[in-house]
Amino acid sequence: MTRGNQREKDRERAAARVGGSKGKPGKNDGLTPEQRRERDAKALQEKTAKKAGQDAGGNNAGGSKK
Repeated sequence: MTRGNQREKDRERAAARVGGSKGKPGKNDGLTPEQRRERDAKALQEKTAKKAGQDAGGNNAGGSKK
């Protein structure tokens, strides 16, 4: 047996990958498509409101134009 415990390590890594990623919420977030659309729309509105507030405040991170 030339591979040693490599097969076992690979099986553990594959099981961990299939077990679910804890980083990004994906298809398995338990929401219906309508709920997901509402959540995304609300997040987008908040993002645009924040952006509009920054633009109106004159907070220019790009520096001054000459």
